[in-house]
Amino acid sequence: MKIALVLPGGVDRSGEYRVIPVFLALIRRLAQAHEVHVFALRQEAQADCWQLAGATIHNIGDERTRWRAIEAIRVEHARAPFDLIQAIFSGSCSFVAVVAAKLLRLPSLVHIAGGELAELHEIGYGGRRKWWSRLREALVLRKADIVTAASAPIMDSLRTLGIRGRRVPLGVDLRVWAPLAPRTRQEKQAHLIHVASLNRVKDQTTLLQALCELRGAGMDFRMDIVGVDTLDGEMQMLATRLGLDECVRFLGFKTQTELRNIMQSADLLVMSSLHEAGPLVLLEAAVAGVPTVGTNVGHIAEWSPAAALAVPIGDPDALARAVHIVLTDESLRLRLASEAQRRAITEDADCTARTFEALYGQLLTSYRSERLKSVLTR
Repeated sequence: MKIALVLPGGVDRSGEYRVIPVFLALIRRLAQAHEVHVFALRQEAQADCWQLAGATIHNIGDERTRWRAIEAIRVEHARAPFDLIQAIFSGSCSFVAVVAAKLLRLPSLVHIAGGELAELHEIGYGGRRKWWSRLREALVLRKADIVTAASAPIMDSLRTLGIRGRRVPLGVDLRVWAPLAPRTRQEKQAHLIHVASLNRVKDQTTLLQALCELRGAGMDFRMDIVGVDTLDGEMQMLATRLGLDECVRFLGFKTQTELRNIMQSADLLVMSSLHEAGPLVLLEAAVAGVPTVGTNVGHIAEWSPAAALAVPIGDPDALARAVHIVLTDESLRLRLASEAQRRAITEDADCTARTFEALYGQLLTSYRSERLKSVLTR
């Protein structure tokens, strides 16, 4: 097959910085058996092409991005036809994929991978905050031949909109993240980790308030916060005001290799997000033998209480209590870690690629059958 993937970015030519690991894992696997062309809407400001993970990356760049992306797909299709077009993320990506597919008479798939269906007006986040974006999503998702999503809560959101979705988790690349068996804690001081960009959606305010509660309860811990700071030091200042400087470290961006080393030494991943389609880091932690406590979103909600512990969104007291429970009950922590790892390994990057390939095959068979019927009934 010749496949067009439409992505917002995450495919930097370095292969290490400004990348989304699950994208690279999927591209690498698909490219082993198919010709894959990735149309990245805004990886770089200027249009360019390069090779990455066995695929050709077409960076569209700034200015009239969506229409130039559609034209780029058309030009490549004219050179040698695509079999199908898939968007990872809805919004602009799904618009490009579905419109191009309709123009070229090809089947299309859309994978919901972020906040496309969210409406978080208080922080200005989500693809359904404005009437025109709600209308666009409704039209585009209904015109896509197949819509997929990573977790049960996003599937529920699709059902609410009257759209039939299929669950396809974006799994961890076990060639990069080798599984480690859950380990008994070796130190009295607990090692906590939080991995996310510092932004409103990840709600590190709730996280730091929960850590303040934990410290007040006498819990001995250190917390490593890994992620790019988009809030200009606001969270660091809050940590100082809460008296957390001695037990919280802000480590900034880390490569996958650097993150693995930190994750493997952790006892617990703590997430405080207002919204997640995943998150991938929960799966990475699980593969590394580390369980998760977090807010009731994405895979955390889906896995709780057997493979993670979920608490209400925006409730630092509840988050602190759940962390305290897991850290003071080693048998519970290890049970959560073991079940989480079982699930993450079962639905790894190989599983993701196989599932998408199966959907491609089903879609192409149906599409060709419909076209044949159309020809025969003329």
